Amino acid sequence: MALERDDDPESVARRCYRAFVEKDRAAIERLIAGDFHFTSPLDNRIDRRTYFERCWPNSRWIAGYAFIAMVQEGDRVYVTYEARSEQGRTFRNTEVLTVRKGQLVEAEVYFGWSLPHPAPTGGFLDEPGAGSG
Repeated sequence: MALERDDDPESVARRCYRAFVEKDRAAIERLIAGDFHFTSPLDNRIDRRTYFERCWPNSRWIAGYAFIAMVQEGDRVYVTYEARSEQGRTFRNTEVLTVRKGQLVEAEVYFGWSLPHPAPTGGFLDEPGAGSG
């Protein structure tokens, strides 16, 4: 079994998720680079300071992650997970994480859906503004 390196992108990614579950602000501070940026459907390349103000407070309700896929390609890690909240809500996201010199420098989050899916199997939801298939 190979030893886990501190600067290995997949190891850094796993430690970031663990810090969220453990509500360990000191750990996540060490893992996120000073020039970090975060993008999601709601956030357009926000900086580290804004990320900690806006996103870190969500750690208070994260109970755990089940990793569906985690694939490393160079300095990027592609992660699909199902997250559980303290209240029992479950949702699926995919993230593209970029790691350099043992720190997270970029995170792109693609929101998934709530579980169980609100649309019937083989069906869809009619919502204004939703993409067409």
